[in-house]
Amino acid sequence: MVQVAVIGAGTMGHALALVFALGGHRVALTDSHAPTLARALPMMNTALATLVETGEADRSWTADRLAQAVMRRESLETALDGAELIIEAIIENPEAKRTLFEQIATHADDGAIIASNTSSLDVFPLVPERLKRRTMIGHWYAPPYLVDLVDVVAGPGMNDATVDWFRSLVMAMGKFPVVLKKFVPGYIANRIQEVMLIEVLRLIDEGVATAQQIDDSVIHGLALRMPILGVMCKADFSGLDIVQSVIAHRTEQPPKNPRASATLDRLVAEGRTGVKRGRGFFDWTGHDVDELSRDRDRRLIALKQKLRQIRPIQGD
Repeated sequence: MVQVAVIGAGTMGHALALVFALGGHRVALTDSHAPTLARALPMMNTALATLVETGEADRSWTADRLAQAVMRRESLETALDGAELIIEAIIENPEAKRTLFEQIATHADDGAIIASNTSSLDVFPLVPERLKRRTMIGHWYAPPYLVDLVDVVAGPGMNDATVDWFRSLVMAMGKFPVVLKKFVPGYIANRIQEVMLIEVLRLIDEGVATAQQIDDSVIHGLALRMPILGVMCKADFSGLDIVQSVIAHRTEQPPKNPRASATLDRLVAEGRTGVKRGRGFFDWTGHDVDELSRDRDRRLIALKQKLRQIRPIQGD
């Protein structure tokens, strides 16, 4: 059992606290915004109820047990007291992170390991010199209690044993860590997803397809193969000579460094920012946001449970 401090109780922080609690660790959760910290436990209980209902968490996990495993702390100093692993999960703001790392350097135990959940920032230049050898990136995907991928990047001077310790810790909780050789913005999955998003927005902007047609193409085409073959294994099955020929003879070139989408700009200007506002590419009015999230979780769990039985094809 490891004593874990999760700093930031928002979208990712409260969910990471749940992950570590279910993994058998003691968690101290804190946030500089009191209302966010107050909402954390009810949000964890909602997710936990779905996990228990679907068999992904043992029925011994009750709200009372979770409250004992995750202690909410009003001050950073109290949360850091005795922490062996510190999860940084605050907003993606360089100066906010720089300030937090300075506070961690002041108040954390000398041997504590720091893992930043940053989704896009190179945090290592923001870390005080005295913390660099103990700081890594451990980037999780939402919701982390369901999505198993964890990007791991060692900080400057960090030894392999520390990386192996974190990797083993994550794997013991049923997660899938991928240790990158160096930091790149977006890591692997997000970079692939970003390229896809840019292309599908272009298809919408140019009037080629609707949002529903794009999702239909992904769900009934790409998504069926990806859990079994991935991308590179799929290329091997297609034949690399064929892949080479397709690339060499393509006539459509993606735009270089696109910075905007007319459709996306219009929707945001209209306040159609997605499920949280009731409308985005699709109309969500009349749907309860919490129930939509629970329904998403149930479906993801059902898919995960089937994929465990099927398992991907993997070469040597």
